[in-house]
Amino acid sequence: CPRTAGNEPNGAMAGLAPGRIPGASRVDTPQVFPAAGARRMRVALLSGCAQQVLAPEINEATVRVLTRLGCEVVVAQGIGCCGALVHHMGRTEAAHDAAKANIAAWCAEIDGAGLDAIVINASGCGTMVKDYGHLLRGDAAWAERAATVSALAKDVSEVLAGLDIASHASDAPRPVVAYHDACSLQHGQRVSAEPRRVLRAAGFDLREVAEGHLCCGSAGTYNLMQPALAAALRERKVANLQATGASVVAAGNIGCITQLAGAAGLPVVHTVELVDWATGGPRPRALSAEDVEP
Repeated sequence: CPRTAGNEPNGAMAGLAPGRIPGASRVDTPQVFPAAGARRMRVALLSGCAQQVLAPEINEATVRVLTRLGCEVVVAQGIGCCGALVHHMGRTEAAHDAAKANIAAWCAEIDGAGLDAIVINASGCGTMVKDYGHLLRGDAAWAERAATVSALAKDVSEVLAGLDIASHASDAPRPVVAYHDACSLQHGQRVSAEPRRVLRAAGFDLREVAEGHLCCGSAGTYNLMQPALAAALRERKVANLQATGASVVAAGNIGCITQLAGAAGLPVVHTVELVDWATGGPRPRALSAEDVEP
């Protein structure tokens, strides 16, 4: 089908491209981060692809808050892309290869020192990893290991909801937060209550967003392949976010954060960055001092 000028992918890429690319983070290389104090859990962290380039501070905040709350965090040797983006584009073999590489890496940890969970802080990736068991169900060599990995996969909010955030939270002023439900989290994983629970435990006042079930327009590769429709969805989402009167938007997916940042007129940060900040970590890079005022 012929493309219209508004649906050119190159134009969409230009609109989404960040003004600057942060430097690589040390936390994204294979290593083990010990728990602070007594160890409650041993978890693996998926570093991701786009996220570690666009917003490496999300993984840094994740490691800080999990170790602070008693988790030993492993970045396993051999992990890479979850395979979601190529899977969206119908590149089945590439998606299966990515899944198998991650399964092998995590199973080495499971068979070694063991894992209580595989933590994923980009919900698009989380939905994919939770689906590995289904994806490889017909592959006799991989089906059992894929199912084991999927059973251990958790969104970071699911893990944080079981930890003692409240006793680590300071009494410093907090900005009012509008929580954006990423489609891959609320629909794909059926995870909606946990992010709200952890933000409230960290002391934040949450505002609900009208039409919260609707997409922001990111949707994996959708904002690149159908930019005009994605932009219309973003405008609708932005209007609903602004109507809450909140001063900060929290989200659990790098795709949503990238799609909304700059358009919302509000700072858009990852949920885990806010929880990290409230429990002793640095103020999120996207927040100014003025944003902190409730």
